[in-house]
Amino acid sequence: MTQREAVHSDYTLWWDIYFAVIAVVVSIVVTVASAPPARRVTAVAALTAMALVHIAVGRRMIRLRADEGPSIVTLFVQITLFAVAIVAMPSATWMLFAVIPLIFQMAPLKVAIGAVILVNAVPVIADVLLGTGDVRTDLAIAGVSAASGIWLGLWIVRVIQQSTERANLIAELEASRAEVERLSHEAGVTAERTRLAGEIHDTLAQGFTSIITLIQAADPELRDERLELAVRTARENLAESRAIVAALSPSALASGLLDSVRRQAARFTEETGVTAHFRTTGEPRDLPTAVEVVLLRAAQESLTNVRRHAKANEVAVLLAYAPASVRVVVRDDGVGFDPAASGGFGLPGMRARAEQVGGTLTVRSDPDTGTTVELEVPA
Repeated sequence: MTQREAVHSDYTLWWDIYFAVIAVVVSIVVTVASAPPARRVTAVAALTAMALVHIAVGRRMIRLRADEGPSIVTLFVQITLFAVAIVAMPSATWMLFAVIPLIFQMAPLKVAIGAVILVNAVPVIADVLLGTGDVRTDLAIAGVSAASGIWLGLWIVRVIQQSTERANLIAELEASRAEVERLSHEAGVTAERTRLAGEIHDTLAQGFTSIITLIQAADPELRDERLELAVRTARENLAESRAIVAALSPSALASGLLDSVRRQAARFTEETGVTAHFRTTGEPRDLPTAVEVVLLRAAQESLTNVRRHAKANEVAVLLAYAPASVRVVVRDDGVGFDPAASGGFGLPGMRARAEQVGGTLTVRSDPDTGTTVELEVPA
């Protein structure tokens, strides 16, 4: 169910109650009026038919926002029944209080305005054809009723639009909050894994290496069986610690940052059909794991945003190595967005990651040139 359908669904019950009350009251007024029985029966039958059409078809069309064609046909059936009721009993004009809102719910705006003018003209036309009533008075009343009815309809349409926009905004905010929570959790897990990998590498692995070096310095040939056993044990534990460090490091970086970013661009092209050009500048070098994670995640998140939102025809990915820093830049020629007004698109998560390693995130975007996301990390 779309947000617009949800908004209409919320109001459907109250609208049904309102329509039923107006139909019942007008039917009572017609029944007790002073007129020939045949005319009263005809008017009540027409009003009853209007209620039945609404219950059987109309209310479902309003709730589901059916196609305009069938909805307009149903509306004009209602207007025809309304005209029959007025011709039979002019007091049925009070049904306008239900008919005018019904029109704006079942027809596009331009058609609805024309239909409101039409239903307000029905009593005047009936006066002219039947020679009953005061045509001038009814014409003045019809003019006021049509103007107020159009104003009311426009107000109803605006309220529904505002409700739909508000519902969409709430849905976007909830999605953005969930995205930020996911990215924050992911960043926290990655940071902790990286910290543990660094601790193991700098303590246990380095310690085992030192033990092996010291023992071999004391007995290069390892003639003492106990020393040989100690070296073998230290080497086995060194291998285990290195395996743990490798397991804790992001698997996407197993082949290095440069190759990992290149593969992300190639995968983007395969999955979307949009060409993603990859290039690198400077001399590639090994970086701390935490820095590589931040750069890789920025490239991944930027390409994900292009896939979801940009509607781009072409993407460029740059990995630039400078003497004191490394940059990853993702540029697209899509529709752009307002970075200052956007709480989503993964920007808070990327910015938080960059700050963890002393980096900066820059986003430039407009509808004419697309979007450029640049993350620079000192390294």
